[in-house]
Amino acid sequence: MNIQIFGKSKCFDTKKAERFFKERKIPFQYIDMLDKGMSKGELEKVIKSAGGIDKLLDWKAKDQDRLMQIKYAKEQDKASLLLENQHLITTPVVRNGNQATVGYEIGIWKDWESGK
Repeated sequence: MNIQIFGKSKCFDTKKAERFFKERKIPFQYIDMLDKGMSKGELEKVIKSAGGIDKLLDWKAKDQDRLMQIKYAKEQDKASLLLENQHLITTPVVRNGNQATVGYEIGIWKDWESGK
């Protein structure tokens, strides 16, 4: 497994994801979404794996104006707007190669661990 955790330092679900992989001695790379974020290619893979941009959006985010701007933008513009506003992505985003989860998805991570 090649695990990357994209998260925010103050996010409880990100901390729980880190703990899940640490407890199982599964190495991972942590990337702070607010500091570094995802590259364009990484974001595109996550969008595809998650099932669309709407699945990534954090509907509870404080920046509701920007969130609505992305929600109602033209489809071809949504990805670039989200790339510029990664603070609006639900965390953690956990990548395992071409697979990705958004939010705390312990069941899927256990499947990865068991090789399913």
